[in-house]
Amino acid sequence: MPVSRLLTTAVLLGLLAVPAFAVDAPDRACVTKAEQRAAVVAHKAIPLAQAIKSLHGQRAEVVRARLCRQGDNLVYVLTLLARSGKVTNATVDAANGELISGH
Repeated sequence: MPVSRLLTTAVLLGLLAVPAFAVDAPDRACVTKAEQRAAVVAHKAIPLAQAIKSLHGQRAEVVRARLCRQGDNLVYVLTLLARSGKVTNATVDAANGELISGH
């Protein structure tokens, strides 16, 4: 990855840190990495790579990924950075990989 792109991504991640928490709904609680691994091993969630593939050719880079509880379900909340610089979010059902919202 070129240094300029790396710096741009690092700056954007720093800027996204605060607003990204505001995106989380009050009924959404994200799990730790250890809990995420346990959910995948127990087949309660698909692997993150499979969730990212469900975006079907998005021309965007995943800059943040979290596994969260939404009600009784697990969802991946993905923060995407498009080539245009636009930041969007996508929510993927962690049980089956279906896109719930976003691009």
